[in-house]
Amino acid sequence: MAGPDSAVEEAKQTLIQKFRAWGENPFPPTLLATLITAQCMRPLQKLPMLFPPIFLFTSYVNLLGFKTDSAGIGAAWSGLYLLISARRKQPFMKKWGARGLTRGATMGLCLVNMVGGGLAYTLGKKEDEEDED
Repeated sequence: MAGPDSAVEEAKQTLIQKFRAWGENPFPPTLLATLITAQCMRPLQKLPMLFPPIFLFTSYVNLLGFKTDSAGIGAAWSGLYLLISARRKQPFMKKWGARGLTRGATMGLCLVNMVGGGLAYTLGKKEDEEDED
């Protein structure tokens, strides 16, 4: 008979599987590159504009079949962008404008991408290891 603990275990496993599938998907890094470009293109901010090509490269590597490596690259760069973006202070009233909402969506997507990509990289198997098994 299945108790309440098995239902909790099944729910946790499902959540981990969802985050791992998110990390292995090529769409979130592309969306993140789009949001960063929309936020930092005008006025041009040079440091944040280094991130969109890296995220687009991550999507490209993912489409080539290197899902685990792509998840690791995306998680690392998402965490770095999250740190850089969190350092900038923003007045309270500007958080509710178009730029503030875009910044919040970008930071939230970075956080989810960092967690999902980290799980996919940690729990994933590399292609070389699959050939040996």
